[in-house]
Amino acid sequence: MNITDGILGHYWILLSWAAFAVLFVLALFRAPWRHLSAADEDGKAGARFNTWLGFIVALMLLWSMKAGVRPGFALHLLGGTVFTLAFGPWLAFIGLCLVLAGVAANGAISWEYFAVNALVMGALPVFVSNAVLRFSERFLPRQIFVYIFVDAFFGAGLAVLAVGLCSSLLLCAASPYGSEFLFGEYLPVTLLVAFSEAWLSGMMITLFVVYRPQWVASFKDSLYLRSTGNK
Repeated sequence: MNITDGILGHYWILLSWAAFAVLFVLALFRAPWRHLSAADEDGKAGARFNTWLGFIVALMLLWSMKAGVRPGFALHLLGGTVFTLAFGPWLAFIGLCLVLAGVAANGAISWEYFAVNALVMGALPVFVSNAVLRFSERFLPRQIFVYIFVDAFFGAGLAVLAVGLCSSLLLCAASPYGSEFLFGEYLPVTLLVAFSEAWLSGMMITLFVVYRPQWVASFKDSLYLRSTGNK
Protein backbone atom coordinates (compact mmCIF):
# COMPACT_ATOMS: atom_id res chain seq x y z
CA MET A 1 0.00 0.00 0.00
CA ASN A 2 3.00 2.26 0.02
CA ILE A 3 3.12 4.94 -2.66
CA THR A 4 6.34 4.77 -4.64
CA ASP A 5 8.38 7.25 -6.65
CA GLY A 6 7.18 9.28 -9.58
CA ILE A 7 3.44 8.99 -8.96
CA LEU A 8 2.61 12.18 -7.06
CA GLY A 9 3.46 15.74 -8.01
CA HIS A 10 5.73 18.08 -6.03
CA TYR A 11 2.76 19.95 -4.59
CA TRP A 12 1.44 16.78 -2.96
CA ILE A 13 4.90 15.95 -1.64
CA LEU A 14 5.34 19.37 -0.01
CA LEU A 15 1.85 19.28 1.46
CA SER A 16 2.40 15.83 2.94
CA TRP A 17 5.70 16.87 4.54
CA ALA A 18 4.05 19.90 6.16
CA ALA A 19 1.22 17.80 7.59
CA PHE A 20 3.59 15.06 8.72
CA ALA A 21 5.91 17.50 10.50
CA VAL A 22 3.05 18.95 12.54
CA LEU A 23 1.64 15.54 13.45
CA PHE A 24 5.00 14.00 14.33
CA VAL A 25 5.98 16.87 16.63
CA LEU A 26 2.58 16.61 18.32
CA ALA A 27 3.09 12.86 18.76
CA LEU A 28 6.51 13.40 20.32
CA PHE A 29 5.02 15.69 22.97
CA ARG A 30 1.87 13.67 23.66
CA ALA A 31 3.32 10.16 23.61
CA PRO A 32 3.36 8.51 27.08
CA TRP A 33 7.11 7.91 27.20
CA ARG A 34 6.92 7.05 30.90
CA HIS A 35 4.85 4.03 29.96
CA LEU A 36 7.86 2.59 28.13
CA SER A 37 10.31 3.21 30.98
CA ALA A 38 7.99 2.05 33.78
CA ALA A 39 8.32 -1.45 35.19
CA ASP A 40 5.72 -3.95 34.02
CA GLU A 41 3.54 -6.12 36.23
CA ASP A 42 6.42 -8.58 36.67
CA GLY A 43 8.62 -5.78 38.00
CA LYS A 44 10.96 -5.74 34.99
CA ALA A 45 12.17 -2.25 34.14
CA GLY A 46 12.59 -1.55 30.43
CA ALA A 47 10.57 -4.58 29.35
CA ARG A 48 7.90 -2.42 27.70
CA PHE A 49 10.53 -0.43 25.82
CA ASN A 50 12.09 -3.65 24.54
CA THR A 51 8.66 -4.87 23.49
CA TRP A 52 8.03 -1.60 21.63
CA LEU A 53 11.33 -2.01 19.78
CA GLY A 54 10.46 -5.64 19.09
CA PHE A 55 7.20 -4.55 17.47
CA ILE A 56 9.14 -2.16 15.23
CA VAL A 57 11.61 -4.80 14.09
CA ALA A 58 8.84 -7.34 13.48
CA LEU A 59 6.85 -4.88 11.37
CA MET A 60 9.94 -3.99 9.34
CA LEU A 61 10.10 -7.64 8.32
CA LEU A 62 6.35 -7.77 7.73
CA TRP A 63 6.38 -4.68 5.52
CA SER A 64 9.21 -6.18 3.49
CA MET A 65 6.89 -8.98 2.35
CA LYS A 66 4.74 -7.33 -0.28
CA ALA A 67 3.08 -7.92 -3.62
CA GLY A 68 2.51 -5.58 -6.53
CA VAL A 69 -0.65 -5.07 -8.55
CA ARG A 70 1.16 -2.91 -11.09
CA PRO A 71 4.50 -1.04 -11.03
CA GLY A 72 4.20 1.62 -8.34
CA PHE A 73 1.51 -0.21 -6.35
CA ALA A 74 2.74 -2.37 -3.49
CA LEU A 75 0.44 -4.21 -1.07
CA HIS A 76 1.45 -5.57 2.32
CA LEU A 77 0.13 -6.10 5.83
CA LEU A 78 0.32 -3.15 8.24
CA GLY A 79 0.10 -4.28 11.87
CA GLY A 80 -1.08 -0.82 12.89
CA THR A 81 -4.08 -2.03 14.90
CA VAL A 82 -2.03 -4.37 17.10
CA PHE A 83 0.52 -1.59 17.64
CA THR A 84 -2.23 0.86 18.60
CA LEU A 85 -3.95 -1.51 21.02
CA ALA A 86 -0.62 -2.41 22.60
CA PHE A 87 0.89 1.05 23.06
CA GLY A 88 -1.73 3.68 22.33
CA PRO A 89 -2.06 5.91 19.25
CA TRP A 90 0.90 8.24 19.78
CA LEU A 91 3.54 5.60 20.48
CA ALA A 92 2.07 3.48 17.69
CA PHE A 93 2.36 6.32 15.18
CA ILE A 94 5.96 7.06 16.17
CA GLY A 95 6.75 3.35 15.99
CA LEU A 96 5.24 3.01 12.52
CA CYS A 97 7.27 6.02 11.38
CA LEU A 98 10.41 4.22 12.58
CA VAL A 99 9.27 1.12 10.70
CA LEU A 100 8.87 3.20 7.56
CA ALA A 101 12.28 4.77 8.14
CA GLY A 102 13.81 1.31 8.23
CA VAL A 103 12.02 0.40 5.00
CA ALA A 104 13.25 3.64 3.39
CA ALA A 105 16.81 3.02 4.60
CA ASN A 106 16.61 -0.39 2.92
CA GLY A 107 15.75 1.33 -0.36
CA ALA A 108 12.16 0.09 -0.68
CA ILE A 109 10.81 3.65 -0.86
CA SER A 110 12.47 7.03 -1.35
CA TRP A 111 12.83 9.55 1.45
CA GLU A 112 10.97 12.05 -0.71
CA TYR A 113 7.83 9.94 -0.35
CA PHE A 114 8.39 9.20 3.33
CA ALA A 115 5.88 11.76 4.63
CA VAL A 116 2.95 10.76 2.44
CA ASN A 117 3.49 7.10 3.26
CA ALA A 118 3.76 7.90 6.97
CA LEU A 119 0.41 9.66 6.84
CA VAL A 120 -1.35 6.98 4.80
CA MET A 121 0.18 3.85 6.34
CA GLY A 122 0.93 5.25 9.80
CA ALA A 123 -1.44 7.99 10.89
CA LEU A 124 -4.58 6.71 9.14
CA PRO A 125 -4.61 3.10 10.44
CA VAL A 126 -3.73 4.32 13.93
CA PHE A 127 -6.59 6.83 13.84
CA VAL A 128 -9.10 4.24 12.59
CA SER A 129 -7.98 1.60 15.09
CA ASN A 130 -8.15 4.04 17.98
CA ALA A 131 -11.59 5.27 16.85
CA VAL A 132 -12.92 1.68 16.81
CA LEU A 133 -11.47 1.12 20.30
CA ARG A 134 -13.10 4.28 21.69
CA PHE A 135 -16.42 3.41 20.06
CA SER A 136 -16.48 -0.08 21.56
CA GLU A 137 -15.46 1.22 24.99
CA ARG A 138 -18.34 3.66 24.97
CA PHE A 139 -21.17 1.73 23.33
CA LEU A 140 -20.39 -1.99 23.57
CA PRO A 141 -20.14 -4.38 26.54
CA ARG A 142 -16.72 -4.68 28.17
CA GLN A 143 -16.12 -8.31 27.25
CA ILE A 144 -13.00 -10.03 26.05
CA PHE A 145 -14.75 -11.32 22.92
CA VAL A 146 -15.81 -7.78 22.03
CA TYR A 147 -12.23 -6.64 22.50
CA ILE A 148 -10.84 -9.39 20.26
CA PHE A 149 -13.44 -9.44 17.49
CA VAL A 150 -14.37 -5.74 17.36
CA ASP A 151 -11.26 -3.86 18.46
CA ALA A 152 -8.68 -6.24 16.98
CA PHE A 153 -10.33 -8.18 14.14
CA PHE A 154 -12.85 -5.64 12.81
CA GLY A 155 -10.62 -2.65 13.66
CA ALA A 156 -7.69 -4.08 11.71
CA GLY A 157 -9.78 -4.89 8.66
CA LEU A 158 -11.41 -1.47 8.67
CA ALA A 159 -8.01 0.21 9.03
CA VAL A 160 -6.66 -1.55 5.94
CA LEU A 161 -9.79 -0.71 3.96
CA ALA A 162 -9.41 2.93 5.00
CA VAL A 163 -5.79 2.93 3.82
CA GLY A 164 -6.76 1.32 0.52
CA LEU A 165 -9.58 3.80 -0.07
CA CYS A 166 -7.41 6.79 0.89
CA SER A 167 -4.62 5.60 -1.41
CA SER A 168 -7.07 5.13 -4.26
CA LEU A 169 -8.58 8.59 -3.84
CA LEU A 170 -5.15 10.19 -3.55
CA LEU A 171 -3.79 8.44 -6.62
CA CYS A 172 -6.97 9.15 -8.55
CA ALA A 173 -6.64 12.87 -7.84
CA ALA A 174 -2.89 13.24 -8.23
CA SER A 175 -1.65 10.53 -10.60
CA PRO A 176 -2.23 9.54 -14.23
CA TYR A 177 -3.92 6.29 -13.18
CA GLY A 178 -7.61 6.37 -13.91
CA SER A 179 -10.43 5.62 -11.52
CA GLU A 180 -11.36 2.50 -13.53
CA PHE A 181 -8.08 0.80 -12.61
CA LEU A 182 -7.91 2.14 -9.06
CA PHE A 183 -11.45 1.22 -8.05
CA GLY A 184 -11.80 -1.77 -10.34
CA GLU A 185 -8.50 -3.57 -9.75
CA TYR A 186 -6.45 -1.96 -6.98
CA LEU A 187 -9.10 -1.33 -4.32
CA PRO A 188 -10.75 -4.79 -4.53
CA VAL A 189 -7.39 -6.45 -3.85
CA THR A 190 -7.21 -4.56 -0.57
CA LEU A 191 -10.26 -6.56 0.55
CA LEU A 192 -8.07 -9.67 0.57
CA VAL A 193 -5.35 -7.82 2.45
CA ALA A 194 -7.93 -6.49 4.91
CA PHE A 195 -9.17 -9.98 5.73
CA SER A 196 -5.60 -11.22 6.21
CA GLU A 197 -4.81 -8.23 8.41
CA ALA A 198 -7.96 -8.78 10.48
CA TRP A 199 -7.26 -12.48 10.96
CA LEU A 200 -3.61 -11.91 11.91
CA SER A 201 -4.41 -9.03 14.27
CA GLY A 202 -7.18 -10.95 16.00
CA MET A 203 -4.89 -13.94 16.45
CA MET A 204 -2.00 -11.86 17.82
CA ILE A 205 -4.19 -9.93 20.26
CA THR A 206 -5.76 -13.18 21.46
CA LEU A 207 -2.32 -14.62 22.20
CA PHE A 208 -1.19 -11.41 23.90
CA VAL A 209 -4.17 -11.01 26.22
CA VAL A 210 -3.91 -14.69 27.23
CA TYR A 211 -0.15 -15.05 27.68
CA ARG A 212 1.24 -11.49 27.82
CA PRO A 213 -1.56 -9.09 28.84
CA GLN A 214 1.07 -6.64 30.14
CA TRP A 215 2.05 -6.05 26.50
CA VAL A 216 -1.40 -4.63 25.65
CA ALA A 217 -1.89 -1.24 27.28
CA SER A 218 -5.56 -0.93 26.25
CA PHE A 219 -6.53 -4.26 27.79
CA LYS A 220 -7.44 -4.29 31.48
CA ASP A 221 -8.38 -7.49 33.33
CA SER A 222 -10.64 -5.51 35.65
CA LEU A 223 -12.70 -4.30 32.69
CA TYR A 224 -12.79 -7.22 30.28
CA LEU A 225 -12.61 -10.25 32.59
CA ARG A 226 -13.74 -9.42 36.11
CA SER A 227 -16.57 -7.09 35.08
CA THR A 228 -18.03 -9.02 32.20
CA GLY A 229 -21.11 -7.39 30.80
CA ASN A 230 -20.43 -3.90 32.16
CA LYS A 231 -20.20 -0.95 29.86
